Amino acid sequence: MKTLRLLSLIFCICLVTPIVAQEQGQEQMNKAKAAQKARQQVNGRVLKVDRKKDNYRVKMLKKSGRVVSVDVDTKSGRVKSNDKKKNGH
Repeated sequence: MKTLRLLSLIFCICLVTPIVAQEQGQEQMNKAKAAQKARQQVNGRVLKVDRKKDNYRVKMLKKSGRVVSVDVDTKSGRVKSNDKKKNGH
């Protein structure tokens, strides 16, 4: 009976541990969160999210009709715009 209680306790701890880690900001970025971060940076609609080595590449359609790419770092969540037409190129 004690073994069953111990196993139940261990099981509960295993279920709670990921939730606590998420609340402490230790979770990594996923596609949905990357899209959300990109939407906060660029006012537009998300077209596609691709996973790269260290970031997510989010393609977005701006209200002006222009398509831009935004990189979101998988660890830090930092957003970097890849707008190639900034300087008229």
